[in-house]
Amino acid sequence: MTEEKAEETAGTTEATADEACAHECSGCSVSDCGDRTSPADRILKPNSRSQITHVVGVVSGKGGVGKSLVTSLLATSMNRRGHRVGILDADVTGPSIPKAFGIEKISGIDESGIDPSITSSGIKVISTNLLLPTGDTPVAWRGPVISGVIRQFFNEVNWGEVDYLFVDMPPGTSDVLLTVFQTLPIDGIVTVSAPQELVAMIVGKAVNLAKDLEVEVLGLVENMAYFVCDECDKKHSVFGEPQGAEVAKRYGIPAYATLPLDPEFARMCDAGKADDYDIGTALDAIIEQIEKIG
Repeated sequence: MTEEKAEETAGTTEATADEACAHECSGCSVSDCGDRTSPADRILKPNSRSQITHVVGVVSGKGGVGKSLVTSLLATSMNRRGHRVGILDADVTGPSIPKAFGIEKISGIDESGIDPSITSSGIKVISTNLLLPTGDTPVAWRGPVISGVIRQFFNEVNWGEVDYLFVDMPPGTSDVLLTVFQTLPIDGIVTVSAPQELVAMIVGKAVNLAKDLEVEVLGLVENMAYFVCDECDKKHSVFGEPQGAEVAKRYGIPAYATLPLDPEFARMCDAGKADDYDIGTALDAIIEQIEKIG
């Protein structure tokens, strides 16, 4: 999708970095801007048809570590515990949440805002893929446009009553992460890694940025930590020995969890049945940290 089409879809009228204001004043070089705001003034509020109690980001310093998988598992686990849950898919250019839950379109849109899609178990979802004509339509937008879409997904979507809104971030520590940290009322983040030392180092970048911006780190999920052989029933550390406990200790992260390589989950996501997958107690330590949010 081009930026011209993005303007029609997302209501954005400015497309380039020079023309568009990302409303992230702390990183702006225009010192005499009349619209400059204090950090507290930049925090968005939901619209009048929404009541969101807590916002939790799911982040990774690099791609390919299963961040969207973890977002889906956290959302379904919290939903099973009786919480009202939503997912804001902030991975605007590479969204995968709708496919995992088998949803294709938003519920509706009118002058009051956008009605999110609802999964078979009742999880509310908003994603760019729900607004595109086809699932494989490319999204070629620059940073300011993407940042504007994230803000619209938060305060122009009719979320209703949500106890926990999970924000599935794109990989890295650039525009979208700063937009979420600086403009959404974020309560904390869960960071996702793989077992390699290189990935563990990149976790540190995201964790240290969060601390610099005074965002609480709730937990670390080490994905693809092992594979259980269906013949010998033994655990095999395909990518090296798990490092979750060591990395959590190194960066002062209060809880960690390890997840296996599980082909069954991939099959269920391909079939749009992420709602039906049960990870058991593997994420309980992380979930307990999330539920402690005041």
